[in-house]
Amino acid sequence: MTIAKLLFALLLLAGSGLAAPARAAGPANPFIRRIDPTFWWVGMKNPKLQLLVHGPALATSQVTLAPYPGVTLDGFQRLESPNYLLVNLTISPEARPGKLRLTFAGKRRTTYAYELRARTTPGNKSKVQGITSADFIYLLMPDRFANGDPTNDVVKGNRAPGVARDSLYARHGGDLKGIEQHFGYLKELGVTAIWPTPVVDNNMPKASYHGYALTDHYAVDPHYGTNEDYVRFVERAHAQGLKVIHDVVLNHIGSYHYLWLDQPAKDWFHQWPTFTKGNYRNGTVNDPHVAGPDRQLFSTTWFDTSMPDPAQENPLVATYLIQNFLWWVEYTGIDGYRIDTYPYSDPGFLMQWGQAILEEYPQLGMFGETWMQEAEGVAQQAFWTRNVFPPVNGFKSNLPGAIDFILRQALLECLTKPAGFAEGVSKLYYAVQGDWMYEDANRNVIFLDNHDVDRVFSVLGEDVRKQKMALAWLLTERGIPQLYYGTEVLMKNFSRPDGLLREDFPGGFPGDRQNAFMAAGRTPAQKDMHAYVRRLANYRKTHPVLHTGQLTHYVPEDGVYTYFRHDNQGHTVLVMLNCNPAAKTVPLGRFAERLRGYTSARDVLTDALVPDLQTAMMPAYTALVWELR
Repeated sequence: MTIAKLLFALLLLAGSGLAAPARAAGPANPFIRRIDPTFWWVGMKNPKLQLLVHGPALATSQVTLAPYPGVTLDGFQRLESPNYLLVNLTISPEARPGKLRLTFAGKRRTTYAYELRARTTPGNKSKVQGITSADFIYLLMPDRFANGDPTNDVVKGNRAPGVARDSLYARHGGDLKGIEQHFGYLKELGVTAIWPTPVVDNNMPKASYHGYALTDHYAVDPHYGTNEDYVRFVERAHAQGLKVIHDVVLNHIGSYHYLWLDQPAKDWFHQWPTFTKGNYRNGTVNDPHVAGPDRQLFSTTWFDTSMPDPAQENPLVATYLIQNFLWWVEYTGIDGYRIDTYPYSDPGFLMQWGQAILEEYPQLGMFGETWMQEAEGVAQQAFWTRNVFPPVNGFKSNLPGAIDFILRQALLECLTKPAGFAEGVSKLYYAVQGDWMYEDANRNVIFLDNHDVDRVFSVLGEDVRKQKMALAWLLTERGIPQLYYGTEVLMKNFSRPDGLLREDFPGGFPGDRQNAFMAAGRTPAQKDMHAYVRRLANYRKTHPVLHTGQLTHYVPEDGVYTYFRHDNQGHTVLVMLNCNPAAKTVPLGRFAERLRGYTSARDVLTDALVPDLQTAMMPAYTALVWELR
């Protein structure tokens, strides 16, 4: 290339007003800034591939494909922006791995070598293992967990390049290496699956640490590592017996994403004359009496001022997103997806997206954030998962499971409000009773707190008894239990501002005065709580009756809720929650149906022998977990 041509290309790039891309899209080419997906595979079930090609004044080009056995060029499409082309390919089952030679000829002529790789997930049992009720998920924020590689603390050229641990909204320096260095800690605790909040690039000027305003669909955030680091992270987690859940955002992007800064076309995003705040009312999707403006204010507004809303009803946008999430599974071998703000996406797109992902990877675990308020109830939460209802307005969810906000709210009411016919502990009973609306409530993720809500220790008034009771419920209830990082060492705080409940794990960063990763670094209270979680989580891991056993529960009496987990192999676990501020003596004759054939029990929490099954003595705010014999 001549110097004159290079200068011309740089001038065109500068004229677009865009910053240089965070990563190279493939072979160095001054006329093609990137192609998404960055590469693809032969042997995918869907032979169609849509390439979004981005480069200055690229739309004037004609596209040709050099002969390649098994691959055909179906055509190309220009968009509103002069800087994009869509190239459509068919990759037949006979195609072999290699590099396609795509030529773009217009005002300039350039060639791009696009890579087709061999797949690695089919038949590989160590990849895409799925997430089931046998798992115990540990949710963490990579930036706030542990700093294992100080060399990525400062990323030159980023809009927020450095770290400031004294700021709630700045980066603190945690990364993938830091998580990896504590795999042993997680395994000892009884964890089987790690859920990091999003690890993709968030090159935003403020609060980029949380990860939910992505600026590149195909790159890991450089503060956490590289794409290759993430692949190795997943491989090493699998080698240690730990699964990895990839947190994804379908509904929105960050306002510094290249697709927003240089939009392919206006109809790729929902556009309003000025920022219009949504109403956050997911009930407008299935409300038979909904007003049109209310429905529009939920589905087509931006989630926040810095989070543009992709128009997923546009087939080109839908294909772009679907291919991206197929790409991450095949590229890394992750085991599951957690889908952020699931109900906010276009309903038709959600069905299309879920079908495409699960047809290619039927074993992939998938659960969505279906944040419900108490008034919305179990039915509204079940609407967004596989359920027993007929389609509503053409929508029938194919999402395997939900993050069970309704059950969490009921559990907390059990621990904070007096019992009544429908209040306190009764609220928990009715929330579980609503399981009939799900195809399989065992696929729901149950939790006490997370990165968006008050930490449970603070909600419970820093009462250790109540926290232990909540944890006993979490690890014996139906569903997939999820623990938020630090709950096991009594981390606390409320959610306003958000940064307070996203504090650094003590000991994860150079200079920390305390190291709670080590037993010697924990306070006596932290040691006690950590040991409690470790004992119960590891018991759960080795007792399938708590994974897949039937749940039989009894209507609460006198503020005490009792349920059994049992299977047809003779295994039964009795769980009793005393939600009262006073001790209770509970006669067990009422539970004869489930106690039949058993004469004694082992207390799972203390290892003590329970010689008879006549009564249970329960101190105030305690849980009883007995393995029947």
